[in-house]
Amino acid sequence: MKTNPGRFFEDYRIGEVIRHAVPRTVSGGERALYHALYPARHALYSSDAFAQACGLPASPLDDLAAFHIVFGKTVPDVSLNAVANLGYAEGRWLRPVWPGDTLRSESEVIGLKENSNGKSGVVYVRTRGLNQRDEVVMDYVRWVMVRKNRLDAAAPAPQVPDLKPALSAADLVIPEGLDFTGYDFGLAGEPHRWGDYAIGEKIDHVDGVTIEEAEHMIATRLWQNTAKVHFDATFRDDGKRLIYGGHVISMARALSFNGLANAQMIVALNGGAHANPCFAGDTVKAWSEVLDKVDTPAPGVGAIRLRLVAVKQGATPFALRGDDGKYAPEVLLDLDYWALMPQ
Repeated sequence: MKTNPGRFFEDYRIGEVIRHAVPRTVSGGERALYHALYPARHALYSSDAFAQACGLPASPLDDLAAFHIVFGKTVPDVSLNAVANLGYAEGRWLRPVWPGDTLRSESEVIGLKENSNGKSGVVYVRTRGLNQRDEVVMDYVRWVMVRKNRLDAAAPAPQVPDLKPALSAADLVIPEGLDFTGYDFGLAGEPHRWGDYAIGEKIDHVDGVTIEEAEHMIATRLWQNTAKVHFDATFRDDGKRLIYGGHVISMARALSFNGLANAQMIVALNGGAHANPCFAGDTVKAWSEVLDKVDTPAPGVGAIRLRLVAVKQGATPFALRGDDGKYAPEVLLDLDYWALMPQ
């Protein structure tokens, strides 16, 4: 048999390391397409001159664009037969990705737990993205619900990894040379500094974008994400193609520019959940909550921990969960991350 149907839940083993195909050399084309697909306007990722004034040699590839490339490599081996991507933890951006870098991915299976229905199970993997010099540019944990192919296959002993609820300041890696002491707030688009934000503050990002099928297809192909639920309308009982969760993440992050224009670089992903499915026709809006703030050793650079929530039409302002403790049905994404901001 020459074709590959993809892995099913019973095909994974704890400790297995999967080297993913296919390496990808990135260029300015990824940035142009990323900025065409999302209203992305953060200055550090838009201008070489702005990035150089902040101590970097040039403007790096957008942090989430790099994440999508690394993530996309893993899909044929991890989530091709997924029911849903469930969450993230312990994600770190360890060094910038530059045009000309070649990225590849590898994942280690660190957890398995069959669902009570016996038809699927949750697979936990720790993924690393590496460049052409075998330097790790990012790593993260994610867990995904995967179908079983043989329903009579024996269930593995459940093993769920013990993951940090949040990364600490000591876990954050600041890009070499980053210096915000000469930061140009006028060119960045907003005057708000790290010190202007208070823990517990909530920010309504105001703007919204209606998700289109065609743009989602372009984005998912751009990241070479082959998960069937995103392409094949017959793969779900409702006949709808599920919008790739990363598409929602990037849309919400781009919308957060209005109010957080100076949260320039994402350096860590503490946790995340795709709370409810997103489909073409949904209008996505976003709000953020300041969870924490810490100083960093880099000149003029502070770190801010943010909760980014993406919602669709009909959402109550700043609502996250109902009285039953479950996510409100209009909530699409609950993402907890660290970003770098001028002090």
